[in-house]
Amino acid sequence: MHQTFADFLPEATCRLQEPTALALIHNLQRRPIATYLSNLPIETACVVEGQGDEPVLLLHGFDSSVLEFRRLLPCLATEARTWAVDLLGFGFTERPLDIAYTSAAIKHHLYRFWQTCIREPVTLVGTSMGGAVAIDFATTYPDAVRKLVLINSMGFTGAPSFFRLLPAPFDSLAVEYLRQRKLQALALAEKVTHASTDDIRCAALHLEMPGWQQSLVSFNHSGGYSSLVLPMASIATETLILWGRGDDVLGDLDAQKFTRSICTSRLVWIEAGGHTPQLSQPEPTAKHILKFALGRTG
Repeated sequence: MHQTFADFLPEATCRLQEPTALALIHNLQRRPIATYLSNLPIETACVVEGQGDEPVLLLHGFDSSVLEFRRLLPCLATEARTWAVDLLGFGFTERPLDIAYTSAAIKHHLYRFWQTCIREPVTLVGTSMGGAVAIDFATTYPDAVRKLVLINSMGFTGAPSFFRLLPAPFDSLAVEYLRQRKLQALALAEKVTHASTDDIRCAALHLEMPGWQQSLVSFNHSGGYSSLVLPMASIATETLILWGRGDDVLGDLDAQKFTRSICTSRLVWIEAGGHTPQLSQPEPTAKHILKFALGRTG
């Protein structure tokens, strides 16, 4: 049966097969968000599911999209009104060519999204680079964040500094290398009919969006997110550190560093979660988030 998708999505969307991915994509929408960054509102990709008095907002990682929450979001939506948004310069959000894609721009755009669409304090959940965004946002706009959840978050480990120093055309070549790695992995998975084929499709779909390369080059030149140790020390918001054991990207030592740096935090391990427990262990991850967000004990 032929399926129709939003016209802003790439043609490759029709190749998705995982039911959770298809369900999220069908609920995906764009909302115009006015900012000081551009004369026109920025068409911002987001999804909201579920009902409840305590809103949850999910922030994805580097070079990713809301699709990384395709398994987690339905688990959360059973008990909480759950939002996921594609950050400025990432995912399926519009990428105006006249914008400098910096951490400050991402934070402003996210605040205007919150002001426009949610307008009440949230449990803010950030994964990997999204954790760094969440820390930056929570320390700047504490009234918008009721509770904070960091999942295998950046904060002590930033992006490699050489990206910032690469001149043209090597900056674009470095970004294109990232694209080719994902596309080659997808081609190999399709040849062997491996179960992870749709995982790679989901991770690579946003690469076909207009302006993907330009915005990523701009973000890399800005330096992205470096150490956030000093901002962490000022966090007064109750914070949950969720860490998937066996993180092959950041390692497991950073989990303890977060608990020492954020005095209001506590650490919970997700067994066999790796760097992305929201994908590998969505049910226990959601259980911990809901317990924390809804104030349950025991």
